[in-house]
Amino acid sequence: MEEKKKTRGEDLLRDPLLNKGTAFSTCERQELRLEGLLPAVVEGIEEQVQRVMNHLSLKPNDLERYIYMIGLLDRNETLFFKVLMSDPARFVPIMYDPTVGEACLKFSDIYRRNDGMYITIEDKGRVKEILQNWPGRDIRFICVTTGGRILGLGDLGANGMGIPLGKLQLYTACAAVPPENLLPLLLDCGTDTEEILKDPLYIGIRRQRPQVDELDAFVQEFVDAVQDVFPGCCIHFEDWKGTDAIRLLKRYKDKICCYNDDIQGTAGVAVAGLVGAMNISGGKLSEQRVLMFGAGSAGIGIANMITVAMQAEGLSKKDALSRINMFDVNGLLTTSRTDLSEDQSVYAVSGHPTKDLVEVIRTLKTTVLIGVSTVGKTFTREVIEAMTEQAERPVIFALSNPTDHAECSAQEAYEWSNGKAIYAAGVPFDPVRLGDKVFIPGQANNYYLFPGVSLGIYAAKPKLIPDALWIEGARALADLVTPEQREKGMVFPPQKDILAISTAVAERVAKLAFDKGLAREKQPKDVGALIRELQYQPDYSKIV
Repeated sequence: MEEKKKTRGEDLLRDPLLNKGTAFSTCERQELRLEGLLPAVVEGIEEQVQRVMNHLSLKPNDLERYIYMIGLLDRNETLFFKVLMSDPARFVPIMYDPTVGEACLKFSDIYRRNDGMYITIEDKGRVKEILQNWPGRDIRFICVTTGGRILGLGDLGANGMGIPLGKLQLYTACAAVPPENLLPLLLDCGTDTEEILKDPLYIGIRRQRPQVDELDAFVQEFVDAVQDVFPGCCIHFEDWKGTDAIRLLKRYKDKICCYNDDIQGTAGVAVAGLVGAMNISGGKLSEQRVLMFGAGSAGIGIANMITVAMQAEGLSKKDALSRINMFDVNGLLTTSRTDLSEDQSVYAVSGHPTKDLVEVIRTLKTTVLIGVSTVGKTFTREVIEAMTEQAERPVIFALSNPTDHAECSAQEAYEWSNGKAIYAAGVPFDPVRLGDKVFIPGQANNYYLFPGVSLGIYAAKPKLIPDALWIEGARALADLVTPEQREKGMVFPPQKDILAISTAVAERVAKLAFDKGLAREKQPKDVGALIRELQYQPDYSKIV
């Protein structure tokens, strides 16, 4: 058998998986024909990290930092992840939300080197063949988008590839899931955004989006191909158009290993915040009366997850559903309305529609108000005061982002409730001082949960991912908040501890998957030890 030729010289320095740059030792430089191709200094990775930090400090804005970091990934993957994992809380806003939104808007302009796969709807009938072109075989996660609804920016088509790239980078940065097992993928189905189709540099196919039947047939071929080419792989659906996201998750969640972070991850973080709020108030989630302000895919996903969590506390499904209501642009969801989808109708109540949010809160005796409306400043003083009438510690989550879309600010929630509100937002807010007390508002960021849940999936290889795994992860997350932090109103632990948080979440998720018989792997004696053994370490020792 012919011995595989070892990569040497300039080819080695151009391979991001093998390149160590100035960290190649003197002996390695001699053996690998690198002499003269590098400066004389031999550095450790810490010195290289410092140089990267110096470069980043000179960049004028986060988009330029994002572009620089993508260039680093193209040159040296190990150093890229060493930098990210050195301070995930600092780098998430650069490599993901909010900067990734701007990067996606300009993706065709800043595109340099491919780091994932693009499969177009014009490739129908050949999806399996194309998937086999990916060089890796042990792919454990595919994060896939159509670019149909990128953050709050709408239909960006192939420019949405920045989302799966960034999302999978967070798997590694926040939970140390090995990057070689991750595949970002764009199902290019065209775009209905005319401005993008007219862009001469646009990197996607130039056509309108397909009708539902054509799209679903294409997705089915993709799902089937993944089962054949990468058996056991988890499909992570991300930033699909809302109606497509709900329909496809419902179709596949009980058939294959898959999840949708926009729906289940968002819902899981919201449930974690609610469990954290109950730890502060001393109540039970199953005793609350919840009003969702916003009835799109995020609102429905959160409501569905809360329903399952309430059932886990002993309520029947009927009783759990009766404790959750929804309010959208046309007001309270009622059975007399004819504009509701099947998923929304589950939460409709009898009576006449009303657009008076304060009246609804008082009539339904709402104790938990969750905003996912994307409409800023809708939780007015009157709304907050009405909530304070219903509960000693009303729970007010203003989860819409960016900041100007938040239903209310932390300052407003605490001030208008006289410090009684338990508050979290979808964006970061500064601590708020009222009198001699300081409140620290939580940020319900999905990266608190999906990396840890994914690491648990990586360890256990479950056949399916039921909501119970997300709820277990949510409870694990809430349990990490200390009594001292709860005194300050915190419902989530500090973001700076994200790697430890994700590891703890993963252990609970994996253990439940083993206990429920969902896992493809044999249960180990020590689940935590297994997870720590599997986690990626960004150092050069693994490079031969």
